[in-house]
Amino acid sequence: MLIFIISIIIYLVYISLVSTKSLQMLQQNRYNRGYKYVKWLTKNIKEVFLNYTLILLVFAFLYLSENLANYVSLIAIVIYLFLIYVFIINRKKENTKIPLKYTARIKRLIATNTIIHILFIVALPLLIQETSVTYYLLLGLIAYFNSLMVILINFINRPIEKMVGNHFRNQAVNKLNSMSNMEVIGITGSYGKTSSKNILNDILNVKYNSFKTPANYNTPFGLMITINEHLDKYNDFFIAEMGACKKGEIKELCDLVHPKYGIITSIGLAHLETFGSEEAIQKTKFELIESLPSDGIGILNADDPKQKSYHINNDCKILWVGIDDKKSDAYAKDIELTYMGTKFNVVFKGNDKEYEFQTKLLGKNNIYNLLAGILLGRELGISIADLQKAVKGVEPVEHRLQMKKYYNINLIDDAYNANPKGCAMAIDVLSKMPGKKVIITSGMIELGEKEYEENKKLGEIIADNKTDEVILVGKNQTKPIQDGLEEKKYNNKKIHITNDIMEAFEILKKLDEGNTYCLLQSDLPDIYNE
Repeated sequence: MLIFIISIIIYLVYISLVSTKSLQMLQQNRYNRGYKYVKWLTKNIKEVFLNYTLILLVFAFLYLSENLANYVSLIAIVIYLFLIYVFIINRKKENTKIPLKYTARIKRLIATNTIIHILFIVALPLLIQETSVTYYLLLGLIAYFNSLMVILINFINRPIEKMVGNHFRNQAVNKLNSMSNMEVIGITGSYGKTSSKNILNDILNVKYNSFKTPANYNTPFGLMITINEHLDKYNDFFIAEMGACKKGEIKELCDLVHPKYGIITSIGLAHLETFGSEEAIQKTKFELIESLPSDGIGILNADDPKQKSYHINNDCKILWVGIDDKKSDAYAKDIELTYMGTKFNVVFKGNDKEYEFQTKLLGKNNIYNLLAGILLGRELGISIADLQKAVKGVEPVEHRLQMKKYYNINLIDDAYNANPKGCAMAIDVLSKMPGKKVIITSGMIELGEKEYEENKKLGEIIADNKTDEVILVGKNQTKPIQDGLEEKKYNNKKIHITNDIMEAFEILKKLDEGNTYCLLQSDLPDIYNE
């Protein structure tokens, strides 16, 4: 009996360990929203299931062998101790980029998972009338299908999560209603949301008390947490970053916070796989502008065809920013892009005077983000002098064209960028660097049927911009980039392929010649590890 109890305890330890891996993937796949976790499972069947066939094979053998049946509990202890050892060794070797975050939701899932497994452990002997090989074989099956069990516990917890969500939503709505002097600014777009949010926050804070959503808190829960835990009565503005993967999600966020002002940074192919079409992406982004009150203001990009061509179903005030479109309400000219930063002049509609702005930020995309912040800041009564001061003080956003040092190498960290336009502009920034140019990339994802085509174009852009060395992370994932480089007759000896981001940095160190600039682009999460 003692050996049996020990075997069950060790089994539960093993289950708790493998469940952390499954829950990590569930969390990174947005808790199976849009069946993302299921899709991840179907793409990784071999890695998910074949590693644990040992459990079933051993217990199936024991089931057929009467001589070993008396030692099944002891054998189970040995098997699960071995599996625990293998799991720990493999986890240490893994390059985990985004570890499991033990949020309240994850803790609830862990509790449900534990209860279900304990119920199985208790109920199985009652069903089969004995703690025999059959018992351990069934437990082995449950362990084998642990990744599928996560789908079950996520489904079981859905009513609980809905109740929790309603509680936080009501709390957030009541708090916003009590802050009648505060106005909300929504920011959305296929890319550039976080940069635009940080820029606008820095600009507004030269005159007002502005608060922005932290990190990538751009979902309903993210906004609720921000409102409930961070906003206070002294805030004049709340800048809400708004993300979406399908139609209706921006409208849901607008119904929660009711923005008076809105900025669309760009409309591109990001999340095309879940949106289904470019038209759906376009309509979803404009849910922000069409949710604004009649006395609200929408800031749009005149150089973006997807914004310029859209018929807006709202009578609110619309202002345009641009670089190429000189009819914009604010446009930039005389742009000087260097490895040190950017300098440009701004012209406002109806005013021939030009105002010079300087920033530490890199890239053309950031000029659009700055223009949007400048124009809205001006509408809200901030003087040109204060706007110039604010823009000069804006710091780069982490992982978005952020200059860093890696040993003696100049690293341009653009790891969060994974869309066609953003990647192209980041490569343009790299091309302006005064030294050896290297790129580390995993390619772009969630582009649906256009994924191969856009990644192939990325390879061509890398070659056209005379990048000296290319380090690709993920042999299969980056195959389209390899094809694009090959089509441009890029030197094959300058292409380095690895499945490990840490190994990519080791390759980078060997390529350093003393004045090296490396663009780290689209470092994909663990769900795309090969």
